[in-house]
Amino acid sequence: MPPTLDAAISSTAERVRLTIYGSFAASGHCASRADIAAELQLDAAEVGSAIDELQTRHHVVLGESGDIVMAHPFSSVNLGFSVMGHDTLWWGGCAWDSFAIPHLVPTEPSVLVATTCPACGTAHAWTVDRDAPPEGDQVAHFLVPAARIWHDVVHTCSNQRIFCSEACVDDWLYRSGNSRGSSFDLATLWRLAEHWYEGRLDTPYERRDPVAAAAYFASVGLHGPFWGTPEIAGAPARE
Repeated sequence: MPPTLDAAISSTAERVRLTIYGSFAASGHCASRADIAAELQLDAAEVGSAIDELQTRHHVVLGESGDIVMAHPFSSVNLGFSVMGHDTLWWGGCAWDSFAIPHLVPTEPSVLVATTCPACGTAHAWTVDRDAPPEGDQVAHFLVPAARIWHDVVHTCSNQRIFCSEACVDDWLYRSGNSRGSSFDLATLWRLAEHWYEGRLDTPYERRDPVAAAAYFASVGLHGPFWGTPEIAGAPARE
């Protein structure tokens, strides 16, 4: 029987994981396989095997060429968000990941997150820090339910976006032919991002299991089948 996703990874894979995350956090880019091998004194086969393990266990996302596309909350490709710190510029993998970076990277407690509304193209930018949610009446909309995030994670992240308003969400859904997912305000998005990635720059790192993930979603105000949590009266998420 294969190991569960939340089980510990091998020691070599953990060393490679930490190197990948450290390079993304420090530079906005992922270290190459050759650089990882040189830093950790591993051969190419060992690095390749570790990266395959990390992908299988949902720690990284590989592209068709085998390059690392995502190591949440970091991305090596443009999925609609830029995140500018004092010293580093990142691609944000999605709304969730972009808001998470200042909570995770200790040297960048405040960043400028920029994007455009998928419906009308209006530009938006917010200063996101660790103290409180940014001001703004824009709306986050996530298309893919939590249980299906990893079925096609790049598609999932590409559709975790921020819109001008619910009217723009409705217009985009109509024109794209998609069904409504979950929409919520920036304060809820900030709370979702605040602690989700804690520990990813430390070692050893252990993923949340599905029960812990659902509890986390509920704790930040996200309820219902989309999030795998019970419905409650007055829940802020519109699904």
